[in-house]
Amino acid sequence: MSSDRKNEIPSNEEVIEELTKNLKDSAIKTDSFGNDETHSFSESDTEADSHSKDETEIRDVDYIEDDLLKERDENLSEEEKRELLQKALSLKNEGNTKFKNQEHEEASKIYTEALRICPLMFPNYRAILFSNRAAAKSTIHIESAIQDCTRAIELDPVYLKAYIRRSKLFERNDKLDEALEDLKKVLEIDRNYTEAAYNARVLQEKINERNEKLKTEMMAKLKDLGNIVLKPFGLSTQNFQVNQDPNTGGYSINFKQ
Repeated sequence: MSSDRKNEIPSNEEVIEELTKNLKDSAIKTDSFGNDETHSFSESDTEADSHSKDETEIRDVDYIEDDLLKERDENLSEEEKRELLQKALSLKNEGNTKFKNQEHEEASKIYTEALRICPLMFPNYRAILFSNRAAAKSTIHIESAIQDCTRAIELDPVYLKAYIRRSKLFERNDKLDEALEDLKKVLEIDRNYTEAAYNARVLQEKINERNEKLKTEMMAKLKDLGNIVLKPFGLSTQNFQVNQDPNTGGYSINFKQ
């Protein structure tokens, strides 16, 4: 192509031709590598879909549809409900055996089956089943176990074992404040529960130690920040004395040369 030709503004036809050529080249390259790229993409998609499927299956295994149970119960006689309760209790015993044999996942599935059978008119029994399932799931999925304890407490607000179990799960999950609150609730219900009282004192000490550590870290960061701010004035945090009032716990700051 001559220099004069280069300086000319290309026509619409030429522009279209050039773009079409580029598209053709891209299409050829894509087709050449299409099999490998498609295979890679499919593997990634399959892995993501599998992960999503696993999470869905976990939810499906645990899920209890209360609305369906309510609808079912409305069509049952008292005698039929009692019969279902006995079946649920029989499953509970089977789940307890699995749990004692360290077959936690199987125990959890059996408790779930019992919950799907037990009529809603027996909230105390259902609370026990949720609490037992929480114990079975505590080595599998701690968050789900906590949710089961919460369900048990909602069904039976004075169910001490559910509070104790949830407190231990909270502590294992580094939620010390929540764990302590559950123990306090236990002591509100039964002030003579000595084990809960002892564990509450131990937890309070852990919380105090944690808070002191956090406070020390915070003061160190504030000191570093203060030194940055004071440096242009020829000062540092060493020029300030911090005193804590033993009565109120508050702090006073005094300047010193």
